[in-house]
Order: sequence, then C-alpha cells, then structure tokens
Amino acid sequence: MVPSIVAGMNLPPLFADWFATRGWSLRRHQAEMIAAGQAGRHALLVAPTGGGKTLAGFLPSLIELAERGPRPTFGPGSGVHTLYVSPLKALTTDVERNLMTPIREIGLNIHVESRTGDTKQSKKQRQREFPPDILLTTPEQLALFCAWDGARAYFSDLKCIVLDEVHAIWSGKRGDLLNLALGRLQSFSPTMRRVALSATIDDPQLIADWLSPSPLAGGGGAHCDPTTGGSRSETDEGSRDVEDHLADGPRVSDSARPLIRPSGPPSPARGEGVLIVRGDPGAPPVVDVLVSEGHVPWAGHTGQHAIPEVYDAIKRSGMTLIFVNTRWQSEFVFQRLWEINDENLPIGLHHGSLAAEQRRKVEAAMARGDLRAVVCTSTLDLGIDWGDVDLVIQLAAPKGASRLVQRIGRANHRLDEPSRALMVPASRFEMLECQAAREAVAENAFDWEPHHIGTLDTLAQHVMGVACSEPFRMDDLYTEIVGCGPYAAMTYEQFEEVVDFVATGGYALRTYDRFARIVRDREGRWKVRNAQTAQRHRMNVGAIVAAGTLNVRVASRRGGATKQLIGGRKVGEAEEWYFEQLTPGDTFIFAGQTWAFQGINGTDALVTHAQDKDPKIPSWGGSKFPMSTSLAVRVRDIIQDRDRWRVLPPDVQEWLELQEARSTIPRADSMLIETFARGSRHYMVAYPFEGGLAHNTLCMLLTRRLDRLGVGPLGFVCTDYSLAIWSIKPMDDLDFDALFQPDMLGDDLESWLEESFMMKRTFRNCALISGLIERRQPGAEKTGRQVTFSTDLIYDVLRRHQPDHLLLKTARADAASGLLDVARLGALLSRIAGHIELRALTRASPFSVPVLVQIGRERVGGDASDMILEGAAEDLIAEVMADAEPEPQAA
Repeated sequence: MVPSIVAGMNLPPLFADWFATRGWSLRRHQAEMIAAGQAGRHALLVAPTGGGKTLAGFLPSLIELAERGPRPTFGPGSGVHTLYVSPLKALTTDVERNLMTPIREIGLNIHVESRTGDTKQSKKQRQREFPPDILLTTPEQLALFCAWDGARAYFSDLKCIVLDEVHAIWSGKRGDLLNLALGRLQSFSPTMRRVALSATIDDPQLIADWLSPSPLAGGGGAHCDPTTGGSRSETDEGSRDVEDHLADGPRVSDSARPLIRPSGPPSPARGEGVLIVRGDPGAPPVVDVLVSEGHVPWAGHTGQHAIPEVYDAIKRSGMTLIFVNTRWQSEFVFQRLWEINDENLPIGLHHGSLAAEQRRKVEAAMARGDLRAVVCTSTLDLGIDWGDVDLVIQLAAPKGASRLVQRIGRANHRLDEPSRALMVPASRFEMLECQAAREAVAENAFDWEPHHIGTLDTLAQHVMGVACSEPFRMDDLYTEIVGCGPYAAMTYEQFEEVVDFVATGGYALRTYDRFARIVRDREGRWKVRNAQTAQRHRMNVGAIVAAGTLNVRVASRRGGATKQLIGGRKVGEAEEWYFEQLTPGDTFIFAGQTWAFQGINGTDALVTHAQDKDPKIPSWGGSKFPMSTSLAVRVRDIIQDRDRWRVLPPDVQEWLELQEARSTIPRADSMLIETFARGSRHYMVAYPFEGGLAHNTLCMLLTRRLDRLGVGPLGFVCTDYSLAIWSIKPMDDLDFDALFQPDMLGDDLESWLEESFMMKRTFRNCALISGLIERRQPGAEKTGRQVTFSTDLIYDVLRRHQPDHLLLKTARADAASGLLDVARLGALLSRIAGHIELRALTRASPFSVPVLVQIGRERVGGDASDMILEGAAEDLIAEVMADAEPEPQAA
C-alpha cells in the first residue's frame, strides 16, 4: 500500500527547478501519483480540470526516464517505456505539444511521438523499427499493435500505460477493446502499471474495477478440472478435445462439458489493486443561464431565438467555445452567427464529419489565439487545453451533468480560477433541465454509470487480432481474458463459442470457406489462416461503426466530350442515407457553405458551390444525446417542488402555474397522463422524463397494445420529457395501469423486434465489429449499401438456421442497451406501477405543447422545421391560454 504523502515531498532537482521557474508547487495529487509510480501501483486519478491531471499521470515516467542511463539502440530497454491512450486524435496531438514543454525546458533526453489514424505510414513504420520512449496513441491504433506479429517483443519493455479521459470510453465497445488490449500488454510486460485519468466520475470504484487486472491475467500453466480436482497441463488431451470439437463439429452443450477454471488461490476483489487518488476541488465555475429578452420559448431545440445574444456574448469575451449537441446544429448555428457577424469576427467550425485537414486548421488557429469563437460538438469536449478560452456557451440543454462539466472545463483551464459558462435553453422544459444541470455542477455531482459487461463481438475481434499476432492456446488466452474487467464473469463455454465463431463463422456458416479465419497448427494452437486474412483484419480493427458515409467532394468536369463529373477536393463526410434522399440540383448546407448535390460516384457524393444561398433541404444528419438518468431525476424533482420555481424566469413560473391550474404538476414518483381531443383526433400525452430513446421504445410497444385494444393508434412523437400518441377512438376509459404493465418488455418487445428493421441494422454493426464482414479490403472499400446487402443476407440465413448464433444474441443485447434503452424503460415501468396520475382534459395542457408541435416536423429540418414549429406552437398556445379556468379533473 502506498504510504500517505507527507507535506514537503521533494521532486528531483531538475523537476523542482522547472516547477520553480513556472511559479508552481507540486500538488498533493501529483505527489501521490509519483509515490504510486515508485511503488509500482496501478492508479486512478480523479481531479478537476486545470489541476495538472495529465502531468500527474506522466510525472512518474518522466522522472524514471530522466534518471535512467543511456538508452540501448536494440535489445532489452530499447522499447516503448510509456504508452498514452486517449479517445480523441485531437487530444493526442494536444498532449504531445504540452508534454514536450517540460521535456524541452528541463532538457530531458526523452523521445515522444504520437500515432493516430492521421499519422503517415512512413512514420508508423519508423516507429516500429525505432520506438519512442513515450508513444501517444488511440484505442484503435493499440488494437492494431496487438494484431502485429512483433507486438510481444515491441512492448516487452513497457513500464506504464496512461489512459486519459477514461470516463468517456470505459463503458462501451471501445472500452472493451481497450481493456482486452490492456490484458494483452500485461502478458507482454507483467510489471506494467495501469494509470487512468478523469475529471468526471460519479463512482471511482466502478472504474477501478474496470482498470484492475486479475492476478492471474496473462498467466499460463496448469488448470484445474473441477470434476476431478486434478491439475492438467495446457497441452494434454483434455485441452485438445475442446479445440478438436471446435474445428470438427457443433459445440457441445454447456451441461455436457465440465467448466474449466484457472487453478490457484481465490482471486482478490477486483479493484483492490488500484489506488484511487482524488484531487482537491478547484474554484467553483460561474454558470449562468441566458434568458433571451426575458422570454423562454414554449418549444424548440435549436436555440436560434437567442443567436443575437450569443453573438453579443462573443463580442464581450475573449475566445469562446459554443457547444451544441449535433453536427447539424453546429452547421446551423455557425451559419446563423455569420449572417449577423457585422464586425467580421473570426469564427470557426469543428465537428467530426469535417475533413481532418479542416479540423486541424481550426485547432491550430485556436492554439495561436487567432479565433474569437468556435462552434463545436463533442469533438472538443475532452481535455484539450486551448489555453485562452474565456467563455463556454452550451447552446440547448446539455443532456448530462458530466458532459456539461467537461465542456465548462475547457474555459480558463486553471484550477484556482473559476471557469465561466453560459447555458442557453431552447425551450421551457430545457430551462428546467439547464437549472437541474446547474445545480448538479454546483454540487459536483456527475451522471450515474451502469455496470458494463464485455460484448462478444468485440471479443471476437480481439481473438482474431491475437491470432494475427502469434499462435495461441485456448486455455492461456481464456485466462488472460477473464483477467480483463469486462470479461471477468465470462464462462469457458462462452469463450469456446467466440473462438468457434472466429474459426468457422458459427455452425450455420461453417460450410462457407470465407468465414474460416483461424486454423490450428500441429501443436494445437490457433493461428491466422494466412497473411491475406491478417492484412484484411488489420484494415478493419476498431469498435466505432459510424453510419455509412460518403466523402463529400467538390465536383469538376473533365475528360473527353462527355465532360464526366469527377470528385476533387474533399470537404468532409456525411451519412449515405442523407444523400440517397436527394436528387441532382438539391441544395443543402455543409461545412458552413451551401452546396448543390450532383450525384454519387462510388464512395463520393459530388457537389458544387450553389448559386442560391438559401438551401432547399437545410436539414443534415446528427443524432441527439438522450438526457441522462440522473439529470432526469433532478428535473422531476424541480417540477414537483414549488420552492425551486423561484429561481426560474417569470414566464416559466407562469407556465408551471398554468399547468397546475389546467391539469396538474406530476409528482416525482409518478407519471402524469393527459387525454383530450383535438380536431378529429384523440390524444394521450404522458410525461415520463426518461429521454428520447426510452420514450420511442415505449411508444412502439404502446401502439401495438392500443391496436389490439381497437383504439386505432395513428402515430406518435417523443421528446426527452414527454410522448404523445394520437388515435381514431378516445383513450379516456382505458385501464392505464394494465396498459403500462412491465410485461410489455416480454412478448410485445419480442414480436416488435421480429418485425422491425432495427435488428438488421444492429446486426450489421455487430458483423462489422466482429470481423464477419470486412468493409475495407486491399484496393477497395465496400459502400454502406454493399455492406448492408451482405449482412442482411447473413442475418436471414442465421435467423432460419441458427437463431442462437453469437451475433444474433449480441445484436439483441446491443439493441436492448442502446437503440431501445430497455433497462431504463424497465426501471420506468417499475417506478410508475400503481402511480399513474390520469387527467381527462377538454383541450391541450401547457406541458403538452412542446411535444404536440413535433407532429409533422420530422419530414423537414432547419428553418422550415422551426417555422412549422413556431406556427403550430402559436395555435396551440392560443388554445391553452383561451380559458384560464381550471379543467375538470378525472381520476
């Protein structure tokens, strides 16, 4: 156990002098991280932004490297000493720049390089032959390293791995792949220390459990057969029997084969080996909420009503980051700011679909201080230190307290001085959400994280990568994998199924030779089938499966009399489905400009500069974040607590009071349902406050039940706060307790999934991650349409012939946790059982306006969408305000 740090702990003279020249003193958490490194301990550092968190992660390595002797050119001691992994390429570049400052100013002989998807191939090859002391990279590049045949020797000298912004990656498939890579590296270098850094973790122990390796990880040797109690060698016949059946026939059932477990003493509780270091809190941020001209719109999602005030805030500040939640919204806001930018302030745009060159230009301009504002998405969320950011603006509700804290932390970036932030709610419900987020920030409360279990499609990719690197024995690799936090509870039978899938594609696909990717050698070890298979795997590593995209390229006419259009300069990338709905000549906004669509050529969408600057189809792409569970709880609490209304703008208070008079204010432990007629339609509006994903799934299931009841549901819409279903017949007399029974997550969910296209889309992603389908191949790349065609065929085959196939089960689990948010929906249904408040109204309520105005607007976007919304809202508001008398109540 690391001893407590005593006051006045001394840095080595070189480092102490450098700290002194900067006017710094060693912070307590930095000293604790140095002590943890000297003791060889794994560590998780949770410290606020601006507290020198990244430097604290590197200090032990810098001190150790400064004190070593001459580095040998080859052999032991010549490899990578410290590996740094970040979830963003931009963050890797920024950390390299900042890390070189102490190295250069102290005069250390330490070689640092970065390696991302943007790194030139020649540099990557040089890094393999001559490793730097410190290598900065991404999870995807690390997965590539683990699939390289020289990986074991390359990382044999590795002493430390630093995982930055770990909260942003640990609980998803990228986190699974990263954790499996940690297990691999630990087997290469058993004394390697694991270090993780974050500013926004609600439950540090959960991350410590994920970070901690099992004491048995990376080991080999004997294993215990519980049926006999005897140990057996990893090369004896019992072990080979398992592998023989994988190669030669269907898997045996779980009950027919004894479970093989590693021998040895009981494993200690996971996470005990990780020291949790907490930094001292910094100056609390100054967070204001903008009320545009004293008015908050009833409905909306863009915040365009406040653009003039946002521009004024930019003029009054230094560099400003304007965060939005979708890429389309970033384009929309950027365009609106430029329309009123009378002073020609330099304003940039940054989001993930822009070309890498354009993003780098914006980042470089920010670093130089050449920009006054940047409109950005989550591409700039994480710990990039741009130095002189004076103000952060969150345009529209943040959807999560942790995300808001991350974004606020981009301003000032100094621990002892407060960051300034301004939230701009787009509607009255968003005003409640912004207030809830503001309270969470003041309490230093972050979003709750669910427990995560490792996914099997990601494991299949890792198994394939291991086979590309070196032959493996099943028992050895199983021991290594169950030493990885997300896979600690995985049974040997599950592992067999994964290896069988990589080796054959599964029982229903084993007759197709192209799905056999690994084979056994004469010693019974699994290895990659051939060099071509290994090459294709390395071209497709990673757990990020974006929607099918096309390169957006400026078209030009060249060649012969036909003057055929060909693609030139790349502007960025956008989703395939978006361009499939366009016809040549349609205009749209992208990368801050208006373009005319000309056609699709292979993987390129060809565009030209539009003469008409008003786009015909302004809406382009971008998925929304769902409101976090913890923030939803706070919103429900604010609504039911009249004392907390006093901090809200007067018009929002009046809106709440009118809702109470016309209907009721829902209690935090219940769900309000309102029914009323409007025109020829009958409406049911419910207020679960559980986020758009859960609401969408709930509506899908409710409409099935309502259809069986003969109500004749016609459609539904959702927001993060409420949902509305309209029908032919009235719904006032329904048994709503029965309608919202949790059993809808049984047969109703099953039958809906059978009929929907969602499972095919989810299966497509699983097939790509697992390597069953390869999008990139030497000299070619499949389009999204080609991939979808291939995976749809396989999906249909497996549905008929092997419904329990590993990928089908994985796709179902993914849909439940991601697209459907079944866990959150199940919690909602349990919470409201017996606690439904019904109000039968004669007209729409104030709370219903924001969701009702969504009806019909999904077909358009941008200005047209907001004009429809505003017009519909005016009519609805007039209806709501026409009668101030209380509505008759119905229980």
